[in-house]
Formats: sequence, structure tokens, C-alpha cells
Amino acid sequence: MAFSLVGFSQVATSSELYQTLKKKDSLLFNAAFNTCEIEVLNSLFANDFEFYHDKVGITDGKDAFIQPIASGCDNWKDKAPQPAKRYLVEGSLEVYPLRKNGTLYGAIQHGVHSFEFLNENKEYQKGDIAKFTHIWILDEGNWKLKRELSYNHQSQ
Repeated sequence: MAFSLVGFSQVATSSELYQTLKKKDSLLFNAAFNTCEIEVLNSLFANDFEFYHDKVGITDGKDAFIQPIASGCDNWKDKAPQPAKRYLVEGSLEVYPLRKNGTLYGAIQHGVHSFEFLNENKEYQKGDIAKFTHIWILDEGNWKLKRELSYNHQSQ
């Protein structure tokens, strides 16, 4: 019994898995919100990616998810303030390895993030705070985001 519980425990924040997925989280949201690096987003998502959002609904497929971001990036003027910012709430990130027959094949990443948006005066205002859960899969040695849940959105 104790052995099976160890297999489902959160990894240490100093572990390679935790640090790798924390970096992937940062790359993902930096590319989507700050730099508009669509090629980075394409490299991070599995083709059969699914996004479940408690306010927006389901987005099925990598292209269906990335296309609206790319369109928004096309309309974003270089060096203008970014229209939205995302922050990982310090200390909220957790990572749980997924194994089959002892072999790592994926991980669950869970945390809390908050958002800010530009108002009509071009000033940032607090947006929602929400929980997120990512399911990452190892695909030929590369971590790919396969499923994302964003839920419990509440005003700050």
C-alpha cells in the first residue's frame, strides 16, 4: 500500500521533472501573452490537444486553440503594452508524475494563476484568478501539452 501511494505523490520542487514543467509553463504563457511566438506554442502542444474552460467551453485541437492567439498577435502592435498578463501564483505549482510499468510517460501539473487586462485607459486592472491543470505527455522525448483545464475563475 505504501509503495502505491509513493507513485502518486507530488515531486519535489527541486526535481528535474518539476523544473522542466515549470519552465514549459513559463514558455507557454510567455509565448501566448508576451511575445506572440506562435512557433513556440506549436512546439508545446500535442496535435490532439483539448482545452476545457469553465467560462469559454471546449476547444478541440491544437490548431483551433492556437489560431485565435495568432490572430490576436497579428493585431497587436509591436512595443504596445500587451493586452493581458498572466501570473503563476507563487508556491501554487504542483507536479505529479504519470508512469506505466515504472516508466515515466507524462505528468499532471496543477496550480493557480491570475490575470490582468488593459482597461480603456491603457492601465492594467486585475482580472480573474483561476485554477489550472495540465496533462503533459512525453512524445519521442519531448513534453507536449495534451489536455488543459482552466476552472474556478473568480474576480480578484
